[in-house]
This record gives sequence, C-alpha cells and structure tokens, in this order.
Amino acid sequence: MKILVTGSTGFVGARVVELSEERGWQVAPVVRKTTQTQPNSLVVNSFVVTSIDSSTDWSGAFDGVDCVVHCAARVHQMNENEQDALTAYRETNTQGTVTLAAQAADAGVKRFVFVSSIKVNGECSEPNSPFKPDLNSIPQDPYGLSKYEAEIELAQLAKDTGLEVVIIRPPLVYGPGVKANFLSMMRLTDKGIPLPFGSINNKRSLVYLDNLSDLILTCCEHPAAPGYTFLASDYHDVSTTQLIRTIAQSMDKTPRLISIPMSWIQIGASVLKKQHIAQRVCGSLQVETRTTQEVLGWTPPVTFEQGIKNTVQAYLDSK
Repeated sequence: MKILVTGSTGFVGARVVELSEERGWQVAPVVRKTTQTQPNSLVVNSFVVTSIDSSTDWSGAFDGVDCVVHCAARVHQMNENEQDALTAYRETNTQGTVTLAAQAADAGVKRFVFVSSIKVNGECSEPNSPFKPDLNSIPQDPYGLSKYEAEIELAQLAKDTGLEVVIIRPPLVYGPGVKANFLSMMRLTDKGIPLPFGSINNKRSLVYLDNLSDLILTCCEHPAAPGYTFLASDYHDVSTTQLIRTIAQSMDKTPRLISIPMSWIQIGASVLKKQHIAQRVCGSLQVETRTTQEVLGWTPPVTFEQGIKNTVQAYLDSK
C-alpha cells in the first residue's frame, strides 16, 4: 500500500504518516514550501507544493500511489471578516480538494480519503439527537460550508470518474501536541485556577489522535468504505465537567470547579462578546457512529481515559 498524505506536518497528518510507516506502508508526504520543518526523511521524500488550491499542479505526485489521504485544510485566521474567510476557505478547502482529487483520478489513483469536519453538520447537536452522516441543513459556518461543498463535489467526481471517495468527519481531535482550547484547559487545570464549570451537563464527542489516524488508515484499505461518510469519535461522550475532572485526575490533582448555572456563563459570555466560547463549553456536540461501526467493524484502539492520560503526559513532559 502506498498513500499520499497532504498536511503531513500538521497535527493529524503527521500522525497518519507515522502510523502508516509503522504498518510498513509506503508514504508520500506533501509539504508546503513555507512549512518550517527540520531536514529529515519526511522532507527529503516529500512532494513539495507552494499552496493547495485550484491552480496546484500535482504532476508527479501520484507515482505508485494507491490512496490519497487529504488532511490539509485552511482553518480560521485572526482578523478575517466572514466574506473574505469564505472566499479563502473555498479556494483551499473546496477548490483545492477537488483539484487534487480530479488529478489523482486522472493519474489512476484508486481511492481518495477526505478528512472533512463535523462542522459540516453544525456547531451543536440537540439533546439526545447526535449528528449523523445525513444532513438536515446546509452549514452556515464558512469553514463548515467550504468542507460541505467539497464533499458534494467529491461525490459527483466519484460518479464521473470511478474514484473511490471516503469522507470522515471528526469532532474535536485531542492528543499529544494539541493546541487551542484543549491546551488552555490543561493549563488552567494544571495551575489550579478556579473554573466555573462544575455543573455543566452537556455531552460532547471527542476523538483521540491515534484513534482518528487508525480510522483514516482503515478507510484507505477497507473494501466497503468507498461511498460512505463516517463520523469519528472515541465512542465515549463526556460533559465539560467530566472532561476537566478526567484531565485533573491524569495530573493527580483535584480540579477547582465552581458550580454556577450554565445560563450565567452564557450571559457573561454574551456581555464579553465571547458567545462562541460559551457554546463550546456549554453546548452539546454528539456524533452517531453506527455507520462507522457497522460498515467498517471499527473500534477505537485507544480508550478515552488512556487518550487523556497520554495527552496530559505529553503536556507535562513539554513544560
């Protein structure tokens, strides 16, 4: 098996490269010229691009490649207005994806695994109504919309060319080296700072980095995978309160959680114009993995508890 991996120096892509090499697969990593990487085998054997968009020339990238794993994406940038963001997202996440897939199909690549996003489904799920592969509405978020449009065009490309397309929508991905809100949560817990999240009864699906990477590699070779959209998770949904307690337990600490009504948190966030943060802290986002289980027979190789332990240990080691 030989796979081409875009976003190969990113959080998910780098781990996909590592795990596929551990399996004895051949890997063709894609890197951008602007990526700050150390000279190693990853860079030496890479296919280098300046950007991933509608003008990217992938000639020579697909020699002997059986499957493309497309992890690269444009994510949120600071100080962007919504319309500028949508244009930029579409150029990379929609047009760049379809251009890559079309050229892969022309070169005789058999399969294309697209790492999409749960934002295609939305920001929050309703209580006891987890997100499913089928959509009830078109996403409003610019990033989610760009991924949705890529999914639609990939489905059409599959019909037109016979390219085997597999789509994976992960929720929040955590693991060693995680950044953003998850890292902030670990830091606050580590410092013993009181947090007003003691009675949040939401439910959120998460996916550990190695679990997502394992699912991606499963989709590269499983004969039943083409044509499906798979939602990814650890099969263990938790509340924000439970998540913080689990992080603290892995640090051998007692979390300093203050119980206040969720409505107060939401009001405070609204006053501070931080509604999106309150939504992520208080809102639910659950995914249904029935299709993933039934079609692939896939089970996460790492438990939620062990995933948190590994993530926390990596954070502590990096201090």
